[in-house]
Amino acid sequence: MPMTVLEPLGGLTDPLDVVREWRVDELLGAADLDAALEQLDYNRDLRAQIYVPPSLGEFPAAFAGEHRVYVCVNQKGGAGKTTTSVELACAWVAMGYTVRLIDADPQDASLSAWLTPVYGDTPEGERFDLTDVMFNRRSLDEATYYTNIQGLYIVPSGETLGQVEYDPKAGRDGSLRGAIRKSKAPVDITIIDAPPALGKLSINGLIAADEVIVPLKVGALDKKALKELHDTIRAVQDDANPDLFVRAAVMTAWDKSKFAGKVAAQLRTDYPEAIVAPVRRSVKAAEAPDHGVPVRVFHPAAKATGDYDQLARTLLPAKGATAA
Repeated sequence: MPMTVLEPLGGLTDPLDVVREWRVDELLGAADLDAALEQLDYNRDLRAQIYVPPSLGEFPAAFAGEHRVYVCVNQKGGAGKTTTSVELACAWVAMGYTVRLIDADPQDASLSAWLTPVYGDTPEGERFDLTDVMFNRRSLDEATYYTNIQGLYIVPSGETLGQVEYDPKAGRDGSLRGAIRKSKAPVDITIIDAPPALGKLSINGLIAADEVIVPLKVGALDKKALKELHDTIRAVQDDANPDLFVRAAVMTAWDKSKFAGKVAAQLRTDYPEAIVAPVRRSVKAAEAPDHGVPVRVFHPAAKATGDYDQLARTLLPAKGATAA
């Protein structure tokens, strides 16, 4: 199978504004959020823009150390976790990094169904996946495979990965962190695509990660689910992984509306330390998984492609570059 070489990121044709002061902040703590939203100017305050909290200082942050681990997590299905994982991974590959995606979602329509592992001549009985890693049968490197994107690797999910959630022999807290630390694979970045549940697989991802990315589909605001996710992340920070940092909250399928402002206000309340970024709705982008290629390959001109490019460059400098 021929490999696709991603072109280096070019200039943005429709860049988002990057702001340090945000009118949405004025809504935080409002007794009547809906009434507060009416005070915002629809065109000025609710346009697509990336908010970078002043507490982050200069950005993008320098790439410190030899390896960084991100986890994309939200227990609600359809939040855009897998798309965010794939598109950030591909943007970082285009910026010079080598990236490994870990598919921690047992669902059929998961990352492994989108970016198929390249097994080559490996017999079917000798192909391993994350299930083997979580049951401590194989190392993470033995379950890591090429994809058809040069510089992008994948640890696939498997049909039996869901067993990890209820089998006491698998997925003990810290199992995935230990597997990543033992890895010798020459990758700069690992991205864990967590499942739509706050079980052992998601907890393992949070314990293993340096930074969290929380995707949330605009139009699917569920305050109960958001609170559970927030409580889980903070509990892991308080106990098993005190260095865990919520780096970004991504509003997927974004369009300009007062409801989008409401979602942004909730994310600012829950994660005041995080960058809040929109990814504008794109019909073409939703078709990319059916073709087995990233959005940037299927439809390079999609607004979603440019938005993920800009977010990737807001989070990290190009490989070898210094922070701004």
